[in-house]
Amino acid sequence: MDDIVRQAIARWPNVPDCYGWLGLDARGNWYMRDDKAQAAGPFAPMAENPGGASQTASKGSLLQHEKLIDFIQRNYESDVNGCWFFQNGPQRVYVELEATPFIWRVNAAPDFKVLAHTGWPARVQRCILDEKGRLYLETDLGFGLIHTQDMTHAADAVEQGLWIPQTAQSDALPLRYGYRRSPQMLENK
Repeated sequence: MDDIVRQAIARWPNVPDCYGWLGLDARGNWYMRDDKAQAAGPFAPMAENPGGASQTASKGSLLQHEKLIDFIQRNYESDVNGCWFFQNGPQRVYVELEATPFIWRVNAAPDFKVLAHTGWPARVQRCILDEKGRLYLETDLGFGLIHTQDMTHAADAVEQGLWIPQTAQSDALPLRYGYRRSPQMLENK
């Protein structure tokens, strides 16, 4: 966390948390979700929708300002409930996740180096394959989905026996790995 952020927390300790305004998609892109985007629907469709009504996903506006993205990524953390947030000065801005808290980028052979969407290096501990053919990694940083553009590198690591996929149902992953895709839904309960 940036020093300036720590100083802001100390100076203004009681700033209310912010929900629904920031999203991370399955390719590691950040989205700003204004009132209109939030009113149009959730960031990502959830497996179970209360009331049974169909909801369309509404991502919002793609963030493209590199310095803002770097600031978000340097101050990206999770709380004790498995909700991920960006510490924006004294305010926690909770993140709606399309998939997982981390999106992994995988280098080609021979090293198969793994980096989070934040740029942080990670060491692979376990490989998971869901019923839809998506590949995930549990690492020393946490749990995440492999970026679609890097699936050929990941497949090479699996074929070489470096990663041995264990199967799991995608709807069980948040509970198993301790993350929440929608802190906003948790807050609204």
